[in-house]
Amino acid sequence: MELSQQEPEISAYLAAGDVIDHEHPVVREVASRLRAGCSGAYTYAESAFAFVRDAIPHSFDTGGTRVTWRASDVLALRTGICYAKAHALAALLRAEGIPTALCYQKFEVLHGLVAVRLPGTSTWHRQDPRGGEPGRSAAFSVRGERLPFHPNPKSNELDSPVLYAEPHPAVLSALTSAHDLPYLSRTLPTEL
Repeated sequence: MELSQQEPEISAYLAAGDVIDHEHPVVREVASRLRAGCSGAYTYAESAFAFVRDAIPHSFDTGGTRVTWRASDVLALRTGICYAKAHALAALLRAEGIPTALCYQKFEVLHGLVAVRLPGTSTWHRQDPRGGEPGRSAAFSVRGERLPFHPNPKSNELDSPVLYAEPHPAVLSALTSAHDLPYLSRTLPTEL
């Protein structure tokens, strides 16, 4: 799938902000720990992906009620739904100078992923740090997508080709207005 940048400047995909707060001490500490033993951008990106996929459970899988949306909170509290996990991975990658965008798939509700552009390349590669479900796995790859979920166009599902530097407003609004996970589950965005 050909992805399209929403912002023309690559610097937008390296920026820190309220959500992708990669300058926060928690994000910097995790990034530093992950960077140790990595030989370059690819191995670091793969390590950061595996960490978010495996060490941060998806909130709906754990039965918790806490809603996280800021990358540093996701890393500190070790919980988040797909959007929050994407924010955490984006922060860890941007902390190490790897351009990272947010992107979405549309099923019954929107599903959040990231797209990574490794240094020295001009190609974006989508990654799904959600982690999949039984029988569906996600893996880091720049040689073909290894996503666990694939939209069915006959069911009005789709892969959005747009790359966002910041979370889509509908996603951020749903996350920040939810007082708990049951409320969020009823208010997840369905359209971009």
